[in-house]
Amino acid sequence: VQLQASGGGLVQAGGSLRLSCAASGLTYSSYGMAWFRQAPGKELEFVAVISKSGGTTFYTGSSKGRFTISRDNAKNTVNLQMNSLKSEDTAVYYCAVTTQSILVKSLRQRPSSYEHWGQGTLVTVSS
Repeated sequence: VQLQASGGGLVQAGGSLRLSCAASGLTYSSYGMAWFRQAPGKELEFVAVISKSGGTTFYTGSSKGRFTISRDNAKNTVNLQMNSLKSEDTAVYYCAVTTQSILVKSLRQRPSSYEHWGQGTLVTVSS
């Protein structure tokens, strides 16, 4: 299984970035897909998740309304559109997959619920 994240970079506060994660080696439509992030000196934090079908999404409070997660099951990709970026969004962003239900909040926000992880892509927001 390989998850390849891309799209990170340097952006000014208020700007936008679109992250993508390409999956291979798995039955993509059998997995919920999520984005986590880890800021310097902080723990890994849940950002957003999308269900296997793409019909259900959940966001953390800080990302809701600014970020949009989507998936393309034909291309085996999951995307994270990030708008109105803030300096506190600076982090390494990771994509991850899970076969577990994403309906339970405690499960979907827990890193150990995810079976496979990408290598991360760095997002730096300058103020």
